[in-house]
Amino acid sequence: MTAAHIWAVVPVKDTSGAKQRLAPAAPPAFRRALALAMLEDVLEALAAAPELAGRLLVTTDAAAIRLAARYGMHCIDDGAADGHTGAVTAAGRRLVREGRGGMLTMPGDIPLVTPDEIRRLLAAHREAPAFTIAPSHDELGSNAIILSPPDAVPLRFGDDSYFPHLAAAETCGIRPTIVPLPGIAFDIDNPADLARFAALGSDTRAGRLVAENARVLGRL
Repeated sequence: MTAAHIWAVVPVKDTSGAKQRLAPAAPPAFRRALALAMLEDVLEALAAAPELAGRLLVTTDAAAIRLAARYGMHCIDDGAADGHTGAVTAAGRRLVREGRGGMLTMPGDIPLVTPDEIRRLLAAHREAPAFTIAPSHDELGSNAIILSPPDAVPLRFGDDSYFPHLAAAETCGIRPTIVPLPGIAFDIDNPADLARFAALGSDTRAGRLVAENARVLGRL
């Protein structure tokens, strides 16, 4: 399976209520702005990986749809109201119906992802049937998964999905390929994550937004 047959899928919730777990450290307006800044960092990295066959954003959020148009991504609403797992599963089914060979899915809150990391993940992916995964920094979450075909393994995302996903692949008779990547691994879910991200001073949209709002985030 070559990257030329793999479509990227990014699920996005309604950003008006984004990142509730950051509420102790950040007000709602900042949380929404951060969600959109992180999403744009992810979309920019995906757009700079021409090896991909295509890119899908699963959402009904108007601001996210506008960002998708800026980066030439297709938008669908299949499963968009059914949470992360429902959105990715619906996208995978759609890709199967359309005869697509594979799916790369990642969340919109990993602002340090780079085009090079995406290429490394794609290069590690084996011939179908295949399952490749990049874990979160704590090895609890599943921050990027490639499936070929797109429904090769049933997915269930959550705070503790990494090892269950490895087990699901094995149950389907597929030996998982594990590719730890520091940018993909760094998701921002809680105040401790945000504090670590702020300390990096990264030159990303999300990093610049955090730096510009240092006074608002003074409790970090």
